[in-house]
Amino acid sequence: MLAGCRNGARPWPILSDTLGRVSPYHSAVSPPQLKVSAAIADHLGDRSEQQDRVALLTSERHPGTLLAIVADGMGGRTGGRLAADQVITTATSLFKELSAKDTSLPDLLRQIASEAHTVIRLSALSSEKEPHSTMAALIVKRGQAIWAHTGDSRVYLCRGGHVIHRTVDHTVASQLSAEGRHEEAEIAAQRYKNVLFSALGIKHDLKIEIEETVDLRVGDCFLLASDGLWAYFEDAEIASMLDRLPPRDASKQLVNLARERAEGRGDNISLAIVKLDAPVEVPKFTLPEIDGNH
Repeated sequence: MLAGCRNGARPWPILSDTLGRVSPYHSAVSPPQLKVSAAIADHLGDRSEQQDRVALLTSERHPGTLLAIVADGMGGRTGGRLAADQVITTATSLFKELSAKDTSLPDLLRQIASEAHTVIRLSALSSEKEPHSTMAALIVKRGQAIWAHTGDSRVYLCRGGHVIHRTVDHTVASQLSAEGRHEEAEIAAQRYKNVLFSALGIKHDLKIEIEETVDLRVGDCFLLASDGLWAYFEDAEIASMLDRLPPRDASKQLVNLARERAEGRGDNISLAIVKLDAPVEVPKFTLPEIDGNH
């Protein structure tokens, strides 16, 4: 089962690393018996302040459940950081308070987004800043996975070296493309690629997309990432790396490659990787046969 935290839900401890910060996590989920390995990483990039936040959360009240979350804060140096902090704080609090009997995990993700959005909006009223934050969140419990996103932080689901699902960014370009306005979408992708139509704390209507699957298999791997990471990779490269490497090694390689490709102009980076592996077989102990004639 997933190891619980002594004081309820909390971010898994982050280990120092020369490329930024990387935290590994290993446990098991049952049933079905699947080993879960995970890692989170972040990097300042070439910015003056880290406004991304990332966490892995577990709770004694929810054995066998893991919550991974990435938040990319925007809206001025202090405002962006505080907005992303609020996402993690809200997720930690609500995950801890959720009753073990409550099976509505999609509702939990909606509540995290809604409450964080409200608090961020209230903070904007008391300051001259316009803080907001993206959110990509994933819950894995036994054979089920539920994920949610708003903004342009992404959730990837990879299987057998291929991306079989990827969330759609809440950018102006993606909205125009969905409406069939492809020429305008191409222009927007160049001129307004970072303009979001939905994010926590945004003034107009908040859009939260929630998806889930109960078709989890050994080898499936999820990547949650801010745009400071995914902007430097094609889907096929991400899927291949996650298929070949354990989460900690994949985290390091993804961050190193993103930093190299940014050429000194990189944004903050944050990512979480959750991979489902086959359980370790425990050898059975048998007593030796005893000859009754001795």
